[in-house]
Amino acid sequence: MPRPIQALIHTAALAHNLARAREAAPDARVWAVVKANAYGHGIERVFDGLRGADGFALLDLSEAQRLRALDWRGPILLLEGCFEPRDLELCSRLNLWHAVHQNEQIDWLAAHKTHQPHRVFLKMNSGMNRLGFRPEAYRTAWARLNALPQVDEISLMTHFSDADGPRGVAHQVAVFDEVTRDLPGERSLSNSAAVLRHGAGGSGPALRSDWVRAGILAYGSAPDFPEHDIAHWGLRPAMTLRSRIIATQSLLAGDTVGYGSSFTATTPMRIGIVACGYADGYPRHCGSGTPVLVDGVRSGTVGRVSMDMLVVDLTPLPQAGVGSEVTLWGHGPGGSLLAIDEVARAAATIGYELMCALAQRVPTDVGD
Repeated sequence: MPRPIQALIHTAALAHNLARAREAAPDARVWAVVKANAYGHGIERVFDGLRGADGFALLDLSEAQRLRALDWRGPILLLEGCFEPRDLELCSRLNLWHAVHQNEQIDWLAAHKTHQPHRVFLKMNSGMNRLGFRPEAYRTAWARLNALPQVDEISLMTHFSDADGPRGVAHQVAVFDEVTRDLPGERSLSNSAAVLRHGAGGSGPALRSDWVRAGILAYGSAPDFPEHDIAHWGLRPAMTLRSRIIATQSLLAGDTVGYGSSFTATTPMRIGIVACGYADGYPRHCGSGTPVLVDGVRSGTVGRVSMDMLVVDLTPLPQAGVGSEVTLWGHGPGGSLLAIDEVARAAATIGYELMCALAQRVPTDVGD
């Protein structure tokens, strides 16, 4: 039989989470963000769950081609725009909308020969200081685009640096609103954290966006964990990573476990060896006590994660043994649940990274 590790993608959870974005932003259209191969879930696997979105947002032209191959005829937005002039040819052929965040991209558009004008999203650097025109240069960039016959509609966009934290978004919204006050065009401001925290039912003042960008929330991770968890936001995990116990060991006080002997038993205990390791995408730097579910019951890891295996504590689970199901994150047996955010916290990272790091060698299937 094959190695027992498996990832499951839950299309019903994706659809549910998308509906939550609509509830939080009832007057906006929703981009389903599927960059990084749908945050490691797989574009083809998430498509049915997210096809109720108004559009898909991503980075790579190859991913846009995959969406068109799935017969998606709606909007597709390239969030980082074009990387070189010839990318515009594919944008024309596939009818892709694209961000414009630097003068070189405007130069490329001015030299581009096309019969179909492009829909562009002009990005402002309102404080994130990654991509976008600074506020004092934004209107000049808008005027340059507006003068081009290669450009049809210009939408206005920015990205928040602190929507998930106490600083909030007001300082960036003030800059964006001041600069764009009398400019025409649809607005796209809110990412997942802003949709939830500053949308309908959120704790902050509601933001108006014509388009919101549902990224991590679509996949069932809380963008502001640990302040709020997925239960607070009404989200459901879209990915389950599960495996089984392939062996057990009994330890005496003083016995050590794994490479580097990083764990030493202080009392007799029973452990289970699980077919999952860092080569599967499970973080090596998760320390002892990282939460897992064994047959739906919460336990924790023991010792250092190795390439193909990790160890879990079976001492409080006398019924567990070889073949017992181990949920590394996601949905477990009997309605049990382990949010990926909890595992990420133990690894001193965020749920995004764990999703994106799922290894190709892990068999992945689509569930309900």
